[in-house]
Amino acid sequence: MVNQESLLFPKFELFELGAQLRRSSNAAPAILAEGWGSRHTNIYLEAISRSKGEIRETQHHLDIAHAKNVSISQADEWSTVTRLTETVMVEFDKPSV
Repeated sequence: MVNQESLLFPKFELFELGAQLRRSSNAAPAILAEGWGSRHTNIYLEAISRSKGEIRETQHHLDIAHAKNVSISQADEWSTVTRLTETVMVEFDKPSV
């Protein structure tokens, strides 16, 4: 959804904010997938931490897009990213037992 939305940005934002938004939104699941394949817990935990950073970066880019009024259906995108962020934060910020 974020990729499709960013491709609708005006040309002056398509290759700046749009590209950053596409990269950060694609990075989070890719980093998790890479970490999941590791047999070492520390590497997986590092991947979770890096992925959370990419999700926060995506939220930031969506905030900037909203502030610049370049997002067409920003409310839908915001709720999707917010749900994803909350899920990741809740699941991976739980104390280890």
